[in-house]
Amino acid sequence: MNLNKALTKQAYEEVENHIERVQEDPYFPGFHLAPPTGLLNDPNGWIQWKGIYHLFFQWMPFKTGHGAKFWGHFSSENLTDWTLEPIALTPGDWYDKNGCYSGSAIIHEDKLKLFYTGNVKDENGDRESYQCLADSTDGFSFSKKGVQVELPDEYTPHFRDPKVWEHNGRWYMVIGAQTKEEKGAVALFESTDLREWNNRGTISHANKPPLSEFGYMWECPDIFSLSGKDVLLFSPQGLSPDGIQFNNMYQSGYVLGELDYPQASFDHGTFEEIDRGFEFYAPQTTEDEKGRRILFGWMGVPDQQEFEQPTIENGWVHQMTLPRELRLVNGRLHQLPLPELNELRAENVFNGPIDIQYKGSIARTSEIQLKGMVKKLCLFDNMTLTYDEKQSLLTLERPNVADGRPERRSCILSGALYSLQLYIDHSSLEIFANDGEAVFTSRMFADPENHSLFIESDGKVDMAIWRLKDNTVSYMNHPE
Repeated sequence: MNLNKALTKQAYEEVENHIERVQEDPYFPGFHLAPPTGLLNDPNGWIQWKGIYHLFFQWMPFKTGHGAKFWGHFSSENLTDWTLEPIALTPGDWYDKNGCYSGSAIIHEDKLKLFYTGNVKDENGDRESYQCLADSTDGFSFSKKGVQVELPDEYTPHFRDPKVWEHNGRWYMVIGAQTKEEKGAVALFESTDLREWNNRGTISHANKPPLSEFGYMWECPDIFSLSGKDVLLFSPQGLSPDGIQFNNMYQSGYVLGELDYPQASFDHGTFEEIDRGFEFYAPQTTEDEKGRRILFGWMGVPDQQEFEQPTIENGWVHQMTLPRELRLVNGRLHQLPLPELNELRAENVFNGPIDIQYKGSIARTSEIQLKGMVKKLCLFDNMTLTYDEKQSLLTLERPNVADGRPERRSCILSGALYSLQLYIDHSSLEIFANDGEAVFTSRMFADPENHSLFIESDGKVDMAIWRLKDNTVSYMNHPE
């Protein structure tokens, strides 16, 4: 048995041994994607092919810490019911022995092709990185094709997360990078055949105006066009907090501009955080067969009290966000829950106007829609959302998972607060304000027995609450 097969077998044994304990955890999600055991992080290879959505993910099945990552694999036909498929990639070759790191997927010559970073470390911990390829004729079993791009001289081995796309008959790849001066950057490569890749150089970096000293590493770049603008989505590391900005350990956000393909240059504006909650990182997008630009993000942040989360004791940690459609509205990205998510609704439990103060209880898998100005919303005596009308300031507060002290994340809306949509799933909360102008994504480790909901408004608010399905993911589809 070769090493890839041996690692796959060991991973399946871990799932068999631990999945019951994992799923009995009261914090385990009912309709979000989570690991069957161990640690889940970045979304990878997010794509739709032949009517099926494929979402791969960074996965450490053997522990709730980081290490030599696998690519796990979920699939769905409707974006609400998901199946855990057989493992796509294992770290069993010389070029990925310390992890099959993040990457993307494309369709070419009727094959699903995965580009990913092979992580290698020597006995001294020194890193090497290789951009690698695997492909599949059915979308479920993959064959590795080895190294496609080696490390250019101008970057350190922190060089990873290839995102590949086609434009005007040519293939392009952006890679998250660190320059030799230890500054974050995005590298661009070009190919006519997906075999020979030409290094076109750095298209943006930490000191490209209007940015200045903007982090020591840029991870998970993604470039796409939306409403006539090119969007560069990336996750910079090394930013310092600045008022209500950059308060997580690492950030995710975007710049808008125009990618000049012949000149390999990208002129863009300032950086905007894409999510204002406590846990959001490494998002990836795809365009589906309906022409929608859909995003998944990781509901976690590296090095940010990951291992203080109470799910650790039950053998799992982290989960994905819900899929969201991106739209460009007045020069800003808006994120909208997909219409398909309405299929999660199991029962409408409230529908109508509410008084200035509302007190009630809701299920731990729920959706809440509010139309009007909400001044305060408290969920499970744990998460509190407040709105300051004078400043148009929206703030989410919770107890810190490590020490219980209050912590906050805020954003300023472009106008008055007029709508909120919340998705609640045992230990997570996703808030969409003003039709997705602002989004807060956070884990929520409230007392599992607490079902309380309190709302304070200006007395002109309509509310709808649905109890949502609690078992939309199948985790048991793999070979024995």
